[in-house]
Amino acid sequence: MRDTTNRAYRATRDGAARVVGRIRRRWRTTTPQERQTVRLAAGSAALGLAVALTAVAVTGPWDSGQRTAERTWAAREGQGSGGKHTPGQDGGRAGLTAPQVLAAAGPAQGRGGSGGKGGTGNGAARDDASQRADQVPPPTSSALADTLEPLLKDGSLGSVRRASVVDVVTGRQIFSERASEPSTPASTVKLATAVAALTAAGEGHRVATRVVADGDKVTLVGGGDPTLTADDLAGLARDTAGALKKRGIDKVTLSYDTSLYSGTDQHPIGPNENLAPVTPLMLNEGRLAGTSRTGSGGEAEHGPAPRTDDPAGQAVEAFGKRLAGEGVRIRGTATAREAPGAAEQVAVHRSATLGALVERMLTHSDNDIAEALARQTALAQGEPASFDGAGRAVERVLRRLDLPLKGAHFADGSGLDRDDRVSAGLLTQLLSRAADPGKPALRPVLTGLPVAGFTGTLGGRYGGERGEPGAGLVRAKTGTLTGVNTLAGTVVDADGRMLAFAFMTTGTQERDAAQGVLDRLASALANCGCRDSPSAG
Repeated sequence: MRDTTNRAYRATRDGAARVVGRIRRRWRTTTPQERQTVRLAAGSAALGLAVALTAVAVTGPWDSGQRTAERTWAAREGQGSGGKHTPGQDGGRAGLTAPQVLAAAGPAQGRGGSGGKGGTGNGAARDDASQRADQVPPPTSSALADTLEPLLKDGSLGSVRRASVVDVVTGRQIFSERASEPSTPASTVKLATAVAALTAAGEGHRVATRVVADGDKVTLVGGGDPTLTADDLAGLARDTAGALKKRGIDKVTLSYDTSLYSGTDQHPIGPNENLAPVTPLMLNEGRLAGTSRTGSGGEAEHGPAPRTDDPAGQAVEAFGKRLAGEGVRIRGTATAREAPGAAEQVAVHRSATLGALVERMLTHSDNDIAEALARQTALAQGEPASFDGAGRAVERVLRRLDLPLKGAHFADGSGLDRDDRVSAGLLTQLLSRAADPGKPALRPVLTGLPVAGFTGTLGGRYGGERGEPGAGLVRAKTGTLTGVNTLAGTVVDADGRMLAFAFMTTGTQERDAAQGVLDRLASALANCGCRDSPSAG
C-alpha cells in the first residue's frame, strides 16, 4: 500500500514540477505587464502540488496548519496588501485574488489551537492536526541524515556548518547538525525581527507620519515609516493646506521632528547602498531621485541604490515643495525641532499594515524596513528606539515566546551586522511558530518568504532550463554576507509533511557555489519522503 501511495506522490510531484518548469520558461519571455498572470499561475501550480500531495495523504498537516491559517488571513485582508496597500492598484486588470486561489484548497477550518506557551484557543485545531499527522508520518532522523549529511560535507561550504530540520506539526527537531550553536545569520535574522514585531505591535498596526501645527508653525513628525512615497507626501500636503486655509493661514514656518528614535542613525557598516541612515522620517527609504529600482510591473522599489545621507531633510524638502504647490508659502528653510506638545494634528498618513511590511521585508530582504520593524518592537516594549534598544526588545519578546535563545545576540534588525548571532534551531522554531494555526498573526512570516525560482531573493536561484527540483516548492529567507551564506524556510516533502529548515555556513570562499549547495539541501527535503533509512535496510 505504501509503495502505491509513494508512486502517487511522485507522479503528482513530477507533474507539478513540469508545470513549474513551463511557467519558469514563459517567465523569461513575458513583458512586465504579463508577469502578474504568470505569478498567479506559479502560485496555483505550487498550491496544486501541495493540495494533491495532501489529498493522497488523507489531508495531512498542510490542511490543518499553514494553508488554513493563510486562507483565513487572506479572506480577512481582502485585496489590499504590500507596498501599494490600496485595492485596485492594477488599474482594473482581472485576475485571481488570494482568497479565490486559497479557496480551491477546500473548506476553511475553524481557527484555534494552543501551540504551546503564548498560544490561544481551545487546542481543537492542534488536536485535529495531530490526529491527521499520524496518517502521514514525518521523515525519520536516520533517513534525513542519509539524505542531508553528504551534502553538508560539500567542500563549497565553509568551516562552520549548522543545520536544523523541524517537523512543523509537532515542533520536534528531526535533524540536527550543531543546531543549538549560534553563528552569523546574515539576513535570516529578519525572521526574528518579523516574529518579534508582529508579536509586540500586532500585524494590523500601521505606522503614522503626522503633520502638526502650532499657529503658523508646521512640523512634519516622523513615526518610523521608511516606505513613505511622494504620493503620500502629496496627500499630507493637501490635507495640511486645507486645514491651514480654514484657519486663515497661508504662510508658515516649516520644521521636522525625528525625536522618536535615539542613538546613532548610522549602521556599523557605514554609508551603504543597502541601507539608508536609520531615521523615523524618510522618503522612499532615502533613495536618491532617478537611481531607484522598481520590480517588474511597477511594484514597490527595492534592492541596493544610492542613498541620501540626510533622509529626514530630503523628506521635509519634498513635503515643503508640495505644500507650496497647494498655495502655502514657506518662510526660510525647514529646520529640525521637536514638535511642541500643544501643537494640533492637521494631517496624518498611515503605512501599510505591519503584516504587509513584514511580507515586503522578507520577500526582498529589505534592510530599511527591517530596522524600522525592530524599532517598532522597541517602542512597543518601552525601550529606546535605537540599535541597542531594539536588540533588547527583540530578545525580550522572543524569550517570552519560550524560544531557544542560548548565545543569541541581536545587534541589528537587518542582519547586516556580523555581530548578530542566532542558532539554526532558533530559526526553525521561529518558522514553526509562524505555521502554528493558533498564531495566525504570525502568518506573514510564511507568506512573505521568497518562492524558489519565482519571487524576491530566490527569483534568480533554482535556475536551469528544466528547473531545479525545488523550484516553486521551496519557500525560504536567504542570507548573504562575504563568507556567510544561510537559507531558512519551509517545504512540504514528498509525503505531504510540512518541514521547517535552516542551513547556515560561515567561511565560504565562493558565494554562488555555497548557495548552490544550500539550494540542493532544501530541494532534497522537498523531494524526500525519507521515512526509512536506506542504510537501515
